[in-house]
Amino acid sequence: MPFVRLHGCAIPRKSVMPLAPPSVLRPQYRLFLATLVSFLLLVAWDTSGLDLGMAHWFGSASGFGLESHWLWRDLLHDDIRLWPWGLELALLVAIGWPWGRLKQLPRLRRAQLALTTLAALLTVSGIKIQSQTSCPWDLRQFGGVAAYVSHWAWGLRDGGSGGCFPAGHASAGFAFIGGFFAFRHTLPATAWRWFAGAMAAGLIFGLAQQVRGAHYMSHTFWTAWLCWTVAAVADAAVSRLMAWRALRAPAQPPALSGLAPLKPPD
Repeated sequence: MPFVRLHGCAIPRKSVMPLAPPSVLRPQYRLFLATLVSFLLLVAWDTSGLDLGMAHWFGSASGFGLESHWLWRDLLHDDIRLWPWGLELALLVAIGWPWGRLKQLPRLRRAQLALTTLAALLTVSGIKIQSQTSCPWDLRQFGGVAAYVSHWAWGLRDGGSGGCFPAGHASAGFAFIGGFFAFRHTLPATAWRWFAGAMAAGLIFGLAQQVRGAHYMSHTFWTAWLCWTVAAVADAAVSRLMAWRALRAPAQPPALSGLAPLKPPD
């Protein structure tokens, strides 16, 4: 049996786990880089003052004129609030009884999709409950009582009702970005369709709340980043678990049908 030397000791070559090739590691680095760069861009947005500038596009001293408009309030908010929970329930059921393209995913990846979507929704909701940031329609310059305070000013109250950061309604779309991570290992085209659909839905829902004065644009962007990060961390954990299971799985013996019969000696 061939041996290799590791830290001065000779050990069987088979017991040394090979390093992952660059082709495997490179996608992980790209995901990490995308997460980091998007975080820095969001911090730059927060320091730019663009939130208040965009709020003034739709609001004035008398408030937000489109706050109760049927398109932004009814169709894109009230009427679709239960749809994401219906889809989440369908994904949970699909862990055991898959449908459509979900049939091509391993059970663990289906669980990853369903549970990371739920985790993203709960993460956004949990931060929102603790937030002391008030919504644009609560600000004095828009007819409210609150003063503008950055959501980075933790512990500093703005005089309003708070509970506005990040954008909860936008998470109804962004939370499903976990589909990109679940599908990307086996069905990359489907993964990108999930990504496009989740991003489009989240941005539309976030824009609706921006027009109504219910959120700043940064709230929507941070919700997207949080949902992406939750899904990325879950994907890394599931990938490690699947790799660990594959290493511990016993080697399959060769099929007897593939063995040539022994011939008696002449």
